[in-house]
Amino acid sequence: MSAARLPTGLYVITDSHLIPTDRLIDCVARAIEGGAVMVQYRDKDHPPAQREHEAATLAGLCQRHGIPLIINDDIELARTVGADGVHLGQGDAAPEQARSRLGDDAIIGISCYNRLENARLASEQGASYVAFGRFFPSASKPGAVFARQDLLVAARREFDLPIVAIGGITPENGAGLVAAGADLLAVIHGVFGQPDIESAARRYATLFKTDPAI
Repeated sequence: MSAARLPTGLYVITDSHLIPTDRLIDCVARAIEGGAVMVQYRDKDHPPAQREHEAATLAGLCQRHGIPLIINDDIELARTVGADGVHLGQGDAAPEQARSRLGDDAIIGISCYNRLENARLASEQGASYVAFGRFFPSASKPGAVFARQDLLVAARREFDLPIVAIGGITPENGAGLVAAGADLLAVIHGVFGQPDIESAARRYATLFKTDPAI
């Protein structure tokens, strides 16, 4: 999928501490069935061979459903498995490096935390989307900096890029972030930490349905 045609909706991120290895593919499949429109594979712990196998299997799953797979912080893994792009944070490779390795159509996401100036730089460097957060207390990243909801309003005014919100987002507090300008809600524990993953994903997906008849 071209970066110019990013979907709007629920963006799920895997967590190797939260999802048992033998359930990874099934859990992501259930999230997709519930309405997830983009998947990020995030695993900083397991051996390279295991990560490659999991990422390749997820790439196939996402391709069958027609949704993008993003790899967290590993350009070469994304290239090897044919993922749609990478997500880069502070201290990771430069967006230009990712673009040169993955091609013009690759999706390059950048964490901008709580700073508009980071998003300006990311835009100048060719980012496909910018991500802000955390907006609420987060079980996955309890020490992450806080971002205010009005940051999304300011970013929406300034940037044409898709905007991702992340950090402690629930179906109850996510609606305000969407109203403020978020195109995608990035969620880990709110989906993969729930007993019914498909139903949990569906609750987030509903936040993006504007047709009152739906």
